[in-house]
Amino acid sequence: MSEPRHGESTGSTEGTESGTQRLPTADPLAKGGVRELDQSTSAAEHDPVPTLEHGGRAGRFWSARRIPAAVVALVVLGGAGLLLYDVAAVRADHPAMQWRRSLADELAERPVDDVWVLTGAAVAAALGLWLILLAATPGLRDLLPMRRDHVDVRAALDRTAAAMVLRDRAVEVAGVQSVRVRMGRSKVAVRAVSHFRELDDVRADLDSVLGTGIKELGLARPPSLSVHVRRPAKKG
Repeated sequence: MSEPRHGESTGSTEGTESGTQRLPTADPLAKGGVRELDQSTSAAEHDPVPTLEHGGRAGRFWSARRIPAAVVALVVLGGAGLLLYDVAAVRADHPAMQWRRSLADELAERPVDDVWVLTGAAVAAALGLWLILLAATPGLRDLLPMRRDHVDVRAALDRTAAAMVLRDRAVEVAGVQSVRVRMGRSKVAVRAVSHFRELDDVRADLDSVLGTGIKELGLARPPSLSVHVRRPAKKG
C-alpha cells in the first residue's frame, strides 16, 4: 500500500468504503475565461477479469459463529437440565415445580388461536429460521477469497484493505482531486472528482489503472468495475 504523498490528506474510511482528498490546485479556465465547475459525469462498466484455470477451488471462508452456538447450547442445556431435575423430583414423590404446573395449565386452557400462543409460535419459528440461515450460509462477507495457485494454500483479502489499495492507485491519476472506493463482493464502485483535464481522459486513466489493480489483487472472482467522474460542486 502506498503512503500518502506530499500535498495529500487522507479521509476517513467506514465499512468497505475508502476516501482520500488532495489539496486543490489551480484549475484551467474554459473557453471564454469561465471556470468549468458544472456537475459533469462520466461512467464506465467493465466485465470481471478472467481467473486462472489452474489451482484449487477458492470457496468462501465459513464463520465459526461461536457466540450463537454457545448461546443456543447454554439455553438448551439449561432448559433440559431444569426439566430433567423436575421429572426426577416428581418420580421421587415430590411435587412438580410451579412453573411446570402453570405451563401445563396454560397449554390446556388456552385455545390454539390465542394471541400469546400465536406470538410464541412466531418467535420460535423466527429463531428456527435464523439458526437455519446461520447454518446454511458461510458468513464472513468482509473477506474476499483469493485465487488458489496452490491447492493446499487458501487466503483471503479484507474488503476494506482492497478498497484502500485501489484508492491509493486512483489518487495517482493526474486530474483526480478526491476518490471514494466502495468495494463489494461482485462490483467495485469508484466515484472520483476531477478538477482539471477532460473527464473522459481522467475516466480512461482510472479504468486502466483500477482494472490492472483489480487483476493484481489476485481475487478468485474479480469484481466488475464502475467508474464515475464529475467536476467539483460549485461553492455558494
